[in-house]
Amino acid sequence: MDVDNTFIWGTGRRKTAVARVRLSRGTGSIKVNNRAFENYFTCERDRVAALASLQMTKTLGKYDILANIHGGGVSSQAGALLLGISRALKIAEPALDPRLKKEKMLTRDPRMKERKKYGLRGARRGTQFSKR
Repeated sequence: MDVDNTFIWGTGRRKTAVARVRLSRGTGSIKVNNRAFENYFTCERDRVAALASLQMTKTLGKYDILANIHGGGVSSQAGALLLGISRALKIAEPALDPRLKKEKMLTRDPRMKERKKYGLRGARRGTQFSKR
């Protein structure tokens, strides 16, 4: 697929975070919510997690990435960005699909917050027992 002047979209989700990723051929600039990638993800762990698929496939400088992320916390946003980039890479270069699947970068993490039950203080925590 020729992707010189086109955009490739990928959507990633993790917990309650949703990332819409736009991938295009370029120099490797990454913007998240119209901010520089380094300014948005200040923690090195989140930066490494978000760019893991680009690092693994050695396509870090080949694509420009523009992402809009909302919801969730910083770590879940990094996970959502990883899934969105991986899905867009799969469309851009179908030959990378087996490697991305092998590293489980195309699988959505299904873990969600457990709901609060009535009669309890949280999802599982009960009230403190009082003898008097």
